[in-house]
Amino acid sequence: MFTKAIVRTPCKAMVDGITTATLGQPDYHKALAQHADYIEALIECGLEITILPADDKYPDSTFVEDTALLTPHCAIITNPGAESRKGEVASMIPVVEEFYDRVEFIDQPGRVEAGDIMMVGDHYYIGLSERTNEIGAMQMITFLEKHGMSGSVVHLSDVLHLKTGLGYLENNNLLACGEFLTKPDFQPFNLIEVDTDEAYAANSLWVNDRVLVPKGFAKTRAAIESAGYSTREVDVSEFEKIDGGLSCLSLRF
Repeated sequence: MFTKAIVRTPCKAMVDGITTATLGQPDYHKALAQHADYIEALIECGLEITILPADDKYPDSTFVEDTALLTPHCAIITNPGAESRKGEVASMIPVVEEFYDRVEFIDQPGRVEAGDIMMVGDHYYIGLSERTNEIGAMQMITFLEKHGMSGSVVHLSDVLHLKTGLGYLENNNLLACGEFLTKPDFQPFNLIEVDTDEAYAANSLWVNDRVLVPKGFAKTRAAIESAGYSTREVDVSEFEKIDGGLSCLSLRF
């Protein structure tokens, strides 16, 4: 169960964020309203929220998940693979150190963005992508093992981040889309298939027995509810335009 979350207010420069989407430029004021509702959803799930101020130096800085992995036993500060995002970690370090005594750091030439990391109990699946390399993943696994956890790598071919196509819902239930439906790593799970036309909703977010689902993906929401979960719809359309999903917008611990 989670008790806390860290979020960062979107900055005006978010309209220039990195994207592979072709959905148009985000509306900044609409994004602020959506971010406020996202925070409200986390509060409804019982979390105490730390809200960091907007940082216009980094257009993608609202996607705080990529800057750190917060585990029950330690925090690991990442080294983002996108050059324009590397500076985001500096302001996150003192925030994380307020909550953790044990803090580790991914060093060059290792690259890791935590959007490539999925927690399943004490095991962490780490996607090898354009943003996360094998050196960074091996550093991450070394730190996890140092603190009594474990990790393994998953090779990606079609998606930006591991959690672009996966969402672990606890109780061995795993939302999966595309390439992840057939990967051997995930066959032991109860796979809840996300249709290709709703692929974005694979990044739904389990928080304390409730699942946050992006607005507008009725089939995926119904599948999650059929598996026995209570859901809460959250509109994140403006963040989708810059390759961001529900998990990207917070660090939960």
